[in-house]
Amino acid sequence: MRSVVRETYGPADLSGEPIFAGGFINFGYWSAADLVAPLDEAVRVRSQEDLYRQVLGTVGPLGERTILEVGCGLGMGCALALREFAPAAVTGMDIHPEQLKRARDTHAGLLGREAARLRFARGAAEDMPFADGEFGAVISVEAVQHFPDLDAFAAQTSRVLRPGGRVAVAGFFTVDDAPGRPAELAGLLETYANGLDIARPVTALTDALTAAGLVDTRAESIGRHVWPGWDLWLSRWWAPGTWPRNFLRAYEQRILDYYLVTAARREDGERPTPRR
Repeated sequence: MRSVVRETYGPADLSGEPIFAGGFINFGYWSAADLVAPLDEAVRVRSQEDLYRQVLGTVGPLGERTILEVGCGLGMGCALALREFAPAAVTGMDIHPEQLKRARDTHAGLLGREAARLRFARGAAEDMPFADGEFGAVISVEAVQHFPDLDAFAAQTSRVLRPGGRVAVAGFFTVDDAPGRPAELAGLLETYANGLDIARPVTALTDALTAAGLVDTRAESIGRHVWPGWDLWLSRWWAPGTWPRNFLRAYEQRILDYYLVTAARREDGERPTPRR
C-alpha cells in the first residue's frame, strides 16, 4: 500500500467529513439535483448513490451475478447494490485494513442477515485474492486514480471475471496523454501534488483492459454530471481559487475529466496472448 493512501484513509474516517456525507467517498453524479436551489445533505447523499446507480446499471442485469467492488471503502455501494439490484452476492474489497474494519462495523447488522450474500475482503487492485472466473461483474467507483498499475488491475479484473462478465469503472483521468498534464494537475490540485491521485489519460485504462483480453471497451465522459455539482457543494466550505475548487477549473480547461469506463469478458472466455 502506498504511504499516501495509508495516511489518507487510515487514521481518520474520510467518509465522516461533511463534504462526503452518508458514508460514501465520491464526488457524486448530480443529474437529478437542482443546481440553482441550495444543496442539502440529502441531495448530496443522493448524488453519491446515483453515481453507484450509473455504474451498476452498466453491468446488469444482476439478479444471478456475483459482484466485486474494488476499493469499497465503507461498503455503502455494496449495501446499495444488495438493496436495489438484488445480485446473487456482493464482495467489497479494499487494500486498507482500517477501511475494512469500518465497513464491517458499519454493516454488522447487514452482514448478520445477509451472511451468504455480503462479505468484505482485503486485497489490492493489482493482486486480487479470488479464484479465476469468480465474479459476474467487477465495479470500482472513484478508486482507480489511486491504483499504481493499471495493467495489473486490468489483468486481475479479466482473470476474476467469468465468461460474459462485465466491468465498470468510474473515475477521473486526464483528457489526453500530453506530457505536461501531470505538472498542470500538480499545480492545481493538492491530491496530485502529494501523489494520492495519479495523472493518467483515460486511454491508459481502456488500453489496459483491451490488452487483458476484454472486449467492447468504452470510455464515456460524464463530467458534465459530476464537476458542476461537486463544485457547488464544495462552495459551502471552500472559496473560489482554493485548491479543491480547481477540479472544475481543470475540467473547464480540458485537462481533467470524469469517465465511466466499461468492458466485458468474451462469452467463450478466450483471451489474447498477453502483450510483452
